[in-house]
Amino acid sequence: MAARPVRRATAAIATGALALVTAACTNPGAAGSGGPKDSAVVGIAYEPDTLSPLLGYGKDGNSKIFDGLLALDADMKLKPALAAALPRVDDGGLTYTYTLRKGVTFSDGKPFTARDVVFTYRTILDPKTNNPSRTELDALKSVDAVGDDTVVFRLKYPYAPFAQRTVQAIAPAHVAGGQDVNTGPFTTKPVGTGPYVLTGWSKGEKLTFEANPAYWNGAPAVKKFTMAVVKDDDVRATRLRAGDLDAAILPPNLAAGFAADKGRTTYTAKTYDYRTVTLPTHNPVTGDTAVRRALDVAVDRQAMVDKILEGAGKPAYGPVPTGSPWFARGTERRHDLDGARKILDEAGWKPGPDGVRAKNGVRASFPLWYLSGDKLRQDHALAYASDAKKAGIEIKTQAGTWEVIEPRMKSDAVLAGGGSPGDPDFDQYLLLKSELAGDGFNNMAWYDNKTVDRALDEARRTGDTAARKAAYDTVQRELVKNPGYTFLTHIDHLYVVNDSWASDAQGAPLTTQTEPHDHGLASGPWWNVESWKPKNTGDAKK
Repeated sequence: MAARPVRRATAAIATGALALVTAACTNPGAAGSGGPKDSAVVGIAYEPDTLSPLLGYGKDGNSKIFDGLLALDADMKLKPALAAALPRVDDGGLTYTYTLRKGVTFSDGKPFTARDVVFTYRTILDPKTNNPSRTELDALKSVDAVGDDTVVFRLKYPYAPFAQRTVQAIAPAHVAGGQDVNTGPFTTKPVGTGPYVLTGWSKGEKLTFEANPAYWNGAPAVKKFTMAVVKDDDVRATRLRAGDLDAAILPPNLAAGFAADKGRTTYTAKTYDYRTVTLPTHNPVTGDTAVRRALDVAVDRQAMVDKILEGAGKPAYGPVPTGSPWFARGTERRHDLDGARKILDEAGWKPGPDGVRAKNGVRASFPLWYLSGDKLRQDHALAYASDAKKAGIEIKTQAGTWEVIEPRMKSDAVLAGGGSPGDPDFDQYLLLKSELAGDGFNNMAWYDNKTVDRALDEARRTGDTAARKAAYDTVQRELVKNPGYTFLTHIDHLYVVNDSWASDAQGAPLTTQTEPHDHGLASGPWWNVESWKPKNTGDAKK
């Protein structure tokens, strides 16, 4: 989906995930006007834990260092990448056959073959591999090479979105196969077939890349690329204003300060990115269904969209945006403070002398963590706490790093983010499946609903669109009855970019795709940076 460029700050960005800035220099500390015209700096809020596809990097494609068999175009439609064509599907959706593109090499010069595809998928499925997304390939029964240029996947059941799973980045067997998959040097020094090659990684500071001159789809015009770690929103905006960076991804209140700049364009990207509050079942307050239901209607979602996002988003009632064909109509929840109080009264949560409710000696009070430096999460957390207080529930907001927050997720609420624009299975299964509770950031709320579990399995195991829609409707309606999360908003992403670059040699404006929660090097106007061209010699930075 191509984003429409605008000249004012009208969208928001989820800064808890990878946040981007681009500049025309190779040194993150240098002035934006001092670098060569074929270089760019990209700032990120939080660097990845790994660059290995075997451990989860590049599972949704577009990783820049690697390629998948398929890729997603500007309209989010599948197109061939390392495969020469879209797959042939046989046996009622149980067999997928891919013919590979000829002449592709890894950045170390070694040829890419079917063996690398088989190695990648088999390694991900190995229980010894620390890949948190292994369940996304639950349908895969086997993967085999037929010669050097053909790969055959066989499924246990007809998993409708399987082809979308083959945007998975492919790792080289000749490099990664001889190492410890979880701790070997490949995790930080990857070798791939993609348009860029990693040349250095200083943890907490920057990642540096150079164009792959032998890239099968043509060497990029942006020859050098740096991902500078810029965690704080305000710092990123300050560096942009100082000229250290000539583009940034910013929350709306900070981006508004650049609205009058004539040399920059603001791009908005529609997303599936949501903000939600986890309501852990192991907390005596948030584990009470009545408290969950009360919070679900006490929150004023539209006020968050209007005041926090400045209109750049919409209310969220679950992981599926209201504009999606998968959204279950009738599951919208209106702001109803009186209704919230009634739910709590009937459940035995009575107001105390200080206005905070209590039941059986337990005060309706719990902590809510949000990520330090993330203004959007902070603002959402404070607004949520304010709404809850009006219903008699005390929420104590606290900031922390993920190192502080993660060990507390079983019992403490978290202002979290998520969302995937692919098939609904991609997001809902990991978010809600009870057996994934406690598995890293999967099912952070420890949500346990057997009806939801059955519906998720049914939707995953049938190729019938109507049956899948009915199953996901069931999931969304169950989240009304027993909301293990309070979904708040779906957020548009805002990018402010200088006007030096075009998306192609004809000078077309930059574009964006429909974006997930995790947006970094491969998102925003940078999703196809390998195809960027300078507008002209005079406009590009020198």
